[in-house]
Amino acid sequence: MTTTLTPTPAARRARREPALLILEDGTVVRGSAYGARGARLGEVVFTTGMTGYQETLTDPSYAGQIVVQTAPHIGNTGANAQDMESRRVWVRGYAVRDASRIASNHRAEQTLDDLLISSDIVGISDIDTRMLTRRLRETGSLRGGIFSGDALSVPEQELLTRVREQPTMTGASFVEEVTIAQPVLLEPEGEAIATVAAVDLGIKGASPRSMLARGLRVHLLPATTSLEDLLATRPDAVFFSNGPGDPAAATAQIELLRGVLDAGLPFFGICFGNQLLGRALGFETYKLKFGHRGINQPVQNRETGEVAITAHNHGFAVDLPLEGEHVAPYDGGRYGRVVVSHVGLNDDVVEGLRCLDRPAFSVQYHPEAAGGPHDASPLFDHLAELAVAHRDASAAKES
Repeated sequence: MTTTLTPTPAARRARREPALLILEDGTVVRGSAYGARGARLGEVVFTTGMTGYQETLTDPSYAGQIVVQTAPHIGNTGANAQDMESRRVWVRGYAVRDASRIASNHRAEQTLDDLLISSDIVGISDIDTRMLTRRLRETGSLRGGIFSGDALSVPEQELLTRVREQPTMTGASFVEEVTIAQPVLLEPEGEAIATVAAVDLGIKGASPRSMLARGLRVHLLPATTSLEDLLATRPDAVFFSNGPGDPAAATAQIELLRGVLDAGLPFFGICFGNQLLGRALGFETYKLKFGHRGINQPVQNRETGEVAITAHNHGFAVDLPLEGEHVAPYDGGRYGRVVVSHVGLNDDVVEGLRCLDRPAFSVQYHPEAAGGPHDASPLFDHLAELAVAHRDASAAKES
């Protein structure tokens, strides 16, 4: 099926240069060039966040993806260095309905268009993002491409072929692309209460800030860190961050996590880290039809009944029955019992795990929430409690 959509007269008048967004199902969306010019291929996904577009763009979990904003008006507050959630923009491409022509905010240092151009991000504007979102909800996330400038000199059928020939997200690994190259030591203000080894799988800046604010010393480590090097930091707890790609492809990080569990260290994982905990325990993961991406997802703590509004960015989930205790299947039950601690109320997706026989827990969402709600921020308090308890227990053994 091929669907061709044309912009409204108002959008046509406002257009500067043409651009195309082509989906693997043959859909061709015509709009205006936005950001850099060229060709970009990736998995097309949508995010429902009404605010925080710069945080979205700089979230490493979007590596390899073309992001469609469901909020219609984007870029009105411009961009600034303070709101960067990581060292660069990570989205592969960017699709919006109404790109603001000006930046009107006292914090703005440049326009969003300028940020996209300087980051070499190819985008498209003046398109019907509501139609596009409905298409993705019906079919699931699709491979796609944005084309502008000289890339439009190629026939559309050839562009569609390029879209269909690109790899799928299943089996894709981006961890080594997004992680830091060298370890970084971050110290809190005042005396540190404990030490956390944080493995950067695509971490956002709000995560280490959340730990530092609680008095934790943070060793930020590359995803390629060995267990020996991780243990050399003498951590009181280990943190695995969010990140992009298929968790099944992160075999080295899964083995690293098993080493952490074997060492008896407290563990906290978010998003990608939650999926890796599931796989380290021996459970499977699967690709969601269109994923959870936004800052308004209701999640229930199954142990307390409390419901939190949470920020999400994931396309994979842990495959585990919601009810009852489960013996982790890896190596004949080596890691003991596990329960599903949190569940997504929109579709019953597993949103958290808790080990009953190991000091390990994880959630599928982003408790640091930049941008987004702060309902789940107390999870970092629990990490601090576990780290301090481990520090005290280790000190008692040494004495």
